[in-house]
Amino acid sequence: MAISKDDKYSKILNAAIEIISEKGLDKTSISDIVKKAGIAQGTFYLYFPSKIALVPAIADNLLSITFQRINDKLLGKSDIESVLEVLVDETFSFTDEYRDVIILCYSGFALDNSLETWGTIYKPFYEWMEGVLVKAINDNAISKDIDVRWTAKIIITLIENTAERYYSSDQKNVAPDEYKAEILRFCKRALGVQ
Repeated sequence: MAISKDDKYSKILNAAIEIISEKGLDKTSISDIVKKAGIAQGTFYLYFPSKIALVPAIADNLLSITFQRINDKLLGKSDIESVLEVLVDETFSFTDEYRDVIILCYSGFALDNSLETWGTIYKPFYEWMEGVLVKAINDNAISKDIDVRWTAKIIITLIENTAERYYSSDQKNVAPDEYKAEILRFCKRALGVQ
């Protein structure tokens, strides 16, 4: 059975995530990745010019997984309170599961001086959140005097940074549920949830 281009791309990404999570970016070789992926080394270079070029693809893949999990949990609910609750829960869960890979993505973007790529990767997520906010305004569920574009970015960034700080710190004297409850209260107050 022939492996499609998408299958090879996915194999490379999945192998890279697994190996880089174990060894770190510096100690991972392209040979390690292709061996794990079960592909030829030349095939790697058809998709990525370098190991660092994997970082935006990994970040995009992780964001796609996160977004899919959020949509799966919402089960068609679109009210602002349900969206915020699921967004917080899934962001914390995902960050706990993939914390090493998330740190890798940040450091990889910094090494490559391509932090602007981060905004491009996040654009669909921000636009989705903008739509949630517009619907909430139209439903009179939140304050009408917000800039939806900036507020969407602020909410997503705030929730992600809070989860990342929680899971990357050694000071876990507070349960994650307490952090999640507080960030949820904060977002609701900031939006003026009715």
